[in-house]
Amino acid sequence: MIVTYNWLNEFVDFNLSPEELSHRLTMAGLEVDAMERLGDGLDNVVVARLSSVESHPGADRLTLCQVETGSGTVPVVCGARNHKAGDLVALAQVGSVLPGDFKIKKSKIRGEVSMGMLCSEKELGLAEEAEGIMILSADLPLGQPVFEALGLKDVRYEIGLTPNRPDCLSLLGVAREVAAMVGKPLKMPSVVVEEGGGSIDSLTSVSVEEAGLCPRYAARLIRGVRIGPSPEWLVRRLEAVGQRSINNVVDVTNYVLMELGHPLHAFDFSLLRQGRIVVRRPQEGQAFNTLDGAERILGSDNLAICDGVGPVALAGIMGGENSEVQPETTDILLESAYFNPVSIRRSSKRLGIHSESSHRFERGADVDMVPLALDRAASLIHEVAGGEIARGVIDIYPNRIEPRRISLEVQRSNRILGLDLEQQEVLRLLRSIGLEAEPATDREDEAVYVTVPTFRPDLEREIDLIEEVARLHGYDRIPVTMPAGRMICHQPAEHQRGVSSVREAMVGAGFSEVTNYSFIAPGAWDKLGLAGDDSRRETVRILNPLNEDQSVMRTSLVPSLLENVSRNLAYRLGDLRLFELRPVFRPLAGEELPEEGLRLVAALCGRREPEGWAQGAEKVDFFDLKGVAETLLESFSLSGVQWQSDAGELFLHPGKSCSLSVKASQLGTLGEVHPRTLESFGIDQPVFLLDLDFEALLKASGERPGFRPLSRYPDTERDSALLLDEEVPAQRLLDVLEGAKGKLVEDVVLFDLYRGKGIPEGKKSIALRVRYRSAEKTLTDDEINAAHEKLIKALCKKLEAQVR
Repeated sequence: MIVTYNWLNEFVDFNLSPEELSHRLTMAGLEVDAMERLGDGLDNVVVARLSSVESHPGADRLTLCQVETGSGTVPVVCGARNHKAGDLVALAQVGSVLPGDFKIKKSKIRGEVSMGMLCSEKELGLAEEAEGIMILSADLPLGQPVFEALGLKDVRYEIGLTPNRPDCLSLLGVAREVAAMVGKPLKMPSVVVEEGGGSIDSLTSVSVEEAGLCPRYAARLIRGVRIGPSPEWLVRRLEAVGQRSINNVVDVTNYVLMELGHPLHAFDFSLLRQGRIVVRRPQEGQAFNTLDGAERILGSDNLAICDGVGPVALAGIMGGENSEVQPETTDILLESAYFNPVSIRRSSKRLGIHSESSHRFERGADVDMVPLALDRAASLIHEVAGGEIARGVIDIYPNRIEPRRISLEVQRSNRILGLDLEQQEVLRLLRSIGLEAEPATDREDEAVYVTVPTFRPDLEREIDLIEEVARLHGYDRIPVTMPAGRMICHQPAEHQRGVSSVREAMVGAGFSEVTNYSFIAPGAWDKLGLAGDDSRRETVRILNPLNEDQSVMRTSLVPSLLENVSRNLAYRLGDLRLFELRPVFRPLAGEELPEEGLRLVAALCGRREPEGWAQGAEKVDFFDLKGVAETLLESFSLSGVQWQSDAGELFLHPGKSCSLSVKASQLGTLGEVHPRTLESFGIDQPVFLLDLDFEALLKASGERPGFRPLSRYPDTERDSALLLDEEVPAQRLLDVLEGAKGKLVEDVVLFDLYRGKGIPEGKKSIALRVRYRSAEKTLTDDEINAAHEKLIKALCKKLEAQVR
């Protein structure tokens, strides 16, 4: 929004300096983005008279002028053609600096000396475009600075408004804020409408079919107007706020728009078919040409201003070419209305039109401003374009919009703002911006009742009024205090810690996490080769699936991860370490919602080490993934994990897989994916898969290991080799050792396995190393031998082992 210092002064009598006004507006929430002094530094541009105008002897398109300045006559070469001898013009004398840092110097143009420049409005920064030089009024004194002579010395403010302040999209709204700042009354423009001729009701009519979208519509009829250029004061006032002059009638509607903030529209009454207005929705797909020359395709969700046949304007947005005011127009139907903000916003966005009118209506115009803006515009049109205003006004307002009434508790306002304002001061502040505030005599606490006028649609709740109190009292006057707070360290829940621990362990092992949809295809279980009675085939179906491939909730993460492996291999990414830690969904009998539990699935394939000149070419195998699983189990402080060969999963290789359990609780499976399953997923190389139940893993996790002091005494190791039956698994050997070891055994390691020459068929040789240490003393050989002999005897007895 652009306002000027002088125009504001017409509404409020204040004597703030331009800089102070800028600061006060900004502190009141109306941030001044730019301040420009009009005419500043241009005192060397003076009023001058053309004593003679002759053709330039060396150029057909130039003229050679003799210009009187009041203190002498100087020659000036001019390229414009709209001047003649006797005209008063704006002369930029030698040494002047025009907007854009354009310096005027003495020059020679086609052999003729030029001592200045005759200026146009554009060159003086008064307009964006100009067709010729600026011709001034004949009664101005020679030699006086042009901006001073025309009363154009002013300060222009560009205000960046937030969307919730439509009331300040006008000079009146900003002036209301200034009046509150300086404590002076707001002066409203005087409106006198001189009516004559016939009654408007006998000449035209208005019907509103969509009262919800157009709650109020008013119109006046002015006949016999003369369309032409606007008077200089109107042109200058519009140009000062960034508006371009069009003609006297349209300029008045733009003037009232900037002055009062209410959009208006003027129709050529002779172009309205059947001489009437109908406010209704247009037909779906109807074409309509707006004033900008573009064809718009209207929809039934738009609102149109129609005549007796079809649309003549887009309500609240833009008029139409078929009713535009033309130079030959004589009769004007002037519209002033209020439209539903949501409807205007939707139509403006859909049609891609943003106008000064839609900018205000979509933010919320003032419904009570409708008659005042209409009368103000009719009075000005009569003043600048003549004509006769028909008697009466059409004002359709079937359902009055009542002002909102809000209560404000003074103590609560003070508590929120950190102030100590009295009730009377709060009343004064609110009344200063036009709010009707009165003490709440029916309440015991100090409160006020505020009736919010219709020009403030942003004030809806008590907190909005509290913000107004803060703004009007002054943000810079609110005491500054440092916020108080406590730092509380919350330990994450055990489940959350477990999830983080697993992710960190997997990433630390070189794996990348993937995330798949929770929906999969029912056919995934056939590709996996699950048995027909496998419980994982019982799934939760989606009521409205996007497609059949995402129609059921997954009960296993394996199919999705194998699809990830297949897709990466198709892109020739053969060395993969992928994992997913996500929930699966198992239906519960008689329950509406399924059971959700986290599972961890990891896949490994390709090279053991990254490709390179110093790395080997070995492929990963079962034990690579087993090592990852062991590291993961250690992070949960799990002990006594049973590794049972043959996992029993149909999608894993029966000779190269195992299951994991602890204390009869099944943790998951690990192994090489079955070739048949690989084929169903289009995978042509070995893949090793880990599938763990995270919830079971978390439940079985042990306590975090505590600190144990290191022994200060030396250790001693004893090695032994034993013959065992081939069927005895290593885990069985470790279990016996765990049960037989005493307090002196610190560690047991199986370090060798041998089959072959010297070993009977059906037997194997396993070598173990036992480390002994005491925390209390240095062990003797007798103590170590006795402990080791006890350990070997237990193995021989329980496993029928033989010492080699």
